[in-house]
Amino acid sequence: MIHPSAQIDRSAKIAADVRIGAYSVIGADVEIGAGTEIGPHVVIEGPTRIGSNNRVWQFASIGAAAQDKKFAGERSELIIGDGNVFREFCTIHRGTGEGGVTRIGNDNWIMAYVHIAHDCIVGNHTIFSNNATLAGHVEVADWVILSGFCGVHQFCKIGAHAFAAMYSAINRDVPPYVLVAGQFAEPRGINNEGLKRRGFDAERILAIKRAYKILYKSGLPLLEAREKLQLAAVGAPDIQVLVDFLGTSQRSIAR
Repeated sequence: MIHPSAQIDRSAKIAADVRIGAYSVIGADVEIGAGTEIGPHVVIEGPTRIGSNNRVWQFASIGAAAQDKKFAGERSELIIGDGNVFREFCTIHRGTGEGGVTRIGNDNWIMAYVHIAHDCIVGNHTIFSNNATLAGHVEVADWVILSGFCGVHQFCKIGAHAFAAMYSAINRDVPPYVLVAGQFAEPRGINNEGLKRRGFDAERILAIKRAYKILYKSGLPLLEAREKLQLAAVGAPDIQVLVDFLGTSQRSIAR
């Protein structure tokens, strides 16, 4: 299961059925769970925890130290869940500073040349197309899609089911369900097609469209729009997700 040319540190903990390709390097304090396949010429540095049934394609760099001038070798981690795919030349960095953590959840599809910087948090079922880039401390919720060459500014948050078009430059938070595009990214509607594919029925989608109009078309200041959305969220969990997101936004929202 492990190619003879691969270099495996003695402290690495690797499940018995893990496959590791030619010339890959697995460093100290790395754990790799069952069913995971590591392609050739991959470098994985620790401390890094990789769960089960992941696939890492050739030439990826996983768990390298943060690209942060303040980083001085403190212990930080990368934690990856189960069922993820990392395509060619992905770069995923550990957290920065003592105890810093980068986290990636489950069942994410991370395409070629994607960069996920230090201290990012990525949820589940996301798709990052080729060359999508996250700066440090970015949070990406479940079911988000980032199209090719999309860039996200540090400390931004992207809500569940959001969609960013190709070449989007995101410098503010993107609320759940919203489709953004442009440089800098601006709202262009809701992710209607994505919601349909994930089983949202017509009634739920209509409620989200109405919420979008309150937030973006009513002309209300953000605080007043949020108060009106809070009323609309009674008995509507999808809208409550949007209200909760607005309450935690630190960089303001794309608007």
